[in-house]
Amino acid sequence: MTSQEFKEKATTLIDDLKAVCANAGLGNDGNEFKIITQVFLYKFLNDKFAYEIKKLDPKLKKSKSWEEDLKAMDKDDYDLLLMQLPPGTAKLEPSHFVSHLFGQQNKKNFAKLFDSTLLKIAEINSDIFSVQTNDGEKIVLFNEVTQFVASERDKFAKAIINKLGDSLSFEKIFSEKFDFYATLFEYLIKDYNKDGGGKYAEYYTPHAVSKIMAACLVTKKVKNVSCYDPSAGSGTLLMNLAHAIGEDRCALYTQDISQKSSSLLRLNLILNNLVHSIPNVIQGNTILEPYHKDGTALKKFDYIVSNPPFKLDFSDFRNQLDCKANKDRFFAGIPNIPNKAKDKMAIYSLFLQHIIKSLGPKGKAAVVVPTGFITALSGIDKGIRKHLVENRMLGGVVSMPSNIFATTGTNVSILFIDSTNKDKVILIDASGLGEKVKEGKNQKTLLSFDDEQIIIDTFNSKESIEDFSVAVNYEDIEAKSFSLSAGQYFDVNIEHVEISQTEFGEKILSSKEKLKTLSSLGKKLDTEILNLLDRLEL
Repeated sequence: MTSQEFKEKATTLIDDLKAVCANAGLGNDGNEFKIITQVFLYKFLNDKFAYEIKKLDPKLKKSKSWEEDLKAMDKDDYDLLLMQLPPGTAKLEPSHFVSHLFGQQNKKNFAKLFDSTLLKIAEINSDIFSVQTNDGEKIVLFNEVTQFVASERDKFAKAIINKLGDSLSFEKIFSEKFDFYATLFEYLIKDYNKDGGGKYAEYYTPHAVSKIMAACLVTKKVKNVSCYDPSAGSGTLLMNLAHAIGEDRCALYTQDISQKSSSLLRLNLILNNLVHSIPNVIQGNTILEPYHKDGTALKKFDYIVSNPPFKLDFSDFRNQLDCKANKDRFFAGIPNIPNKAKDKMAIYSLFLQHIIKSLGPKGKAAVVVPTGFITALSGIDKGIRKHLVENRMLGGVVSMPSNIFATTGTNVSILFIDSTNKDKVILIDASGLGEKVKEGKNQKTLLSFDDEQIIIDTFNSKESIEDFSVAVNYEDIEAKSFSLSAGQYFDVNIEHVEISQTEFGEKILSSKEKLKTLSSLGKKLDTEILNLLDRLEL
């Protein structure tokens, strides 16, 4: 089976599960997301268990029914096998296998059996797969999925297990190393990860943006590094960063106020072989109660990536932020509460300041910001830019094409912060790149592979290209009122044309004649307007 064939079968499984939900009256229902993602994950973990257990006991690989062989195994031998499973693999009992539930589907109260199986798996693997809240509460891997169905729950559970029993095995992707996790994850959540669904932004960051951020941050081999996103959403940025570094060379840390985002992030970590970082996933309000600390101080990270919400009403806790303890963290200020349009409060400026203060002494960060941030003439935005320049910790800025996000018309830029860069800063105007396409009712700009590569290569080489990029000194930025817009530093080319004195005289005479004609027309219009006004008064 080719990688493309496997992708098609995997997406077919997702579509089939959605059809089961639709037939049960849950199509486009808010709970459909919980069912689809949990059932898909149950299947994935079953197949990952099968793959790893067969590696430990090669006889199982040749068996006609490895599930039956495990059921017949002595309990002590079975427990010994479980102890040898690699970290990140769910520990399952024979009664948890998809095949076992498939064989039990005609029993009375099958829905109850299905739900209790998921809950048991979650309980046994709580230490591996649980996400924490700010106050230490654990959010386990699975909930009861049939609770969302109003009636005929046994029929619903039976339809689900039949889809899982008849579908492909994920063992193929573990053995052949198919690299399509990002594509699979995006397809899985495409109907559920919409902007506006939660208090903080939850949209899926475009792959091009994620790739550019990771490729410009990670330019050499590193190991044992920490990576952080204080508004992680579904984790797209961190996944790309981890792939660039190496999943076994980094530990991920996140916080996000949205329960839905935290669930998606956990799923993403499992799919991307980053289960070891799940204990660092925190559901909570980063701005009000940052979780990751060393003692009382913010924890410092080697890499930070973020696509924070730009505008949000945080008036309910704004005054709590304005305290002595936050004076250093929010060094450039906290936005005031407006009389109107509270939903337009610039919360991204708080995330940006939090990121700067969470960066290690040799740390690097990449943050998506509204393009207006890079040229603001006053206020908090200018204060943040001034801080970055005066502390010599800027890497550069890439101004992206409009509509790079289909869900927002706001023009965005990527701000790169680099605590080690004391030399030139690279500013790139990539607004002219990309192809405009329609995505539903929205217009979106797609970057080609070549578009992405020219941005990455130009940024990393700090090459100046006419009307595209410029490398500037910190002193140059100070002289331009800390503006980070590439266009303000481009050379203005004036074309000089040599003409004779006679030609010059003729052009002057022609211009005078045109001015006389325009003046005459102007006087005529003035007269007509006055006459019209006189008639109106009569």
